[in-house]
Amino acid sequence: MESPTETIVLNHQQIALIIERMAHELYENLHERPEIVLVGIEGRGYTVASRIFKHMKKISTQKLSLEKISLDKTNPSAFPVLLSCDLETLTDKTVVLIDDVLNSGMTLVHALRHLLSTALHSVTTVVLVDRIHRRFPVRADIVGMTLSTTLQERVEVSLGKQDYAYLI
Repeated sequence: MESPTETIVLNHQQIALIIERMAHELYENLHERPEIVLVGIEGRGYTVASRIFKHMKKISTQKLSLEKISLDKTNPSAFPVLLSCDLETLTDKTVVLIDDVLNSGMTLVHALRHLLSTALHSVTTVVLVDRIHRRFPVRADIVGMTLSTTLQERVEVSLGKQDYAYLI
């Protein structure tokens, strides 16, 4: 699994515990809101969101829903952003935007820009790993792990039968 150029920074058990902790933290922060919409960024962000959703269903009596937002991560302004529900259904809702890794912030900014084109009650951002190399003014409200890296290093997350986060 681990090659000389890869370092495992989170293993399967650590990721499972982090996701459960993030679900509890979301519940603690948003327990007064009657309805919460989790929006996962297509791919691994949506996988993280669906796992958080499953944990929150166990601990919360709030109305919860799970949606997916799709955008081109390399050139988000060149292609339309697609949301799995009508944007207007999010009006006055508490939205939680979830991704796997916060790198430059470009993906979160473009996803947020789309979501903010309706009148939300509030938005909370959640990421599994925060690299802290932002080019855009965005931060995650809830972070699984903060990792200091060089600009040449990158973080890859693998979510499947065995979950890992690698530093490459």
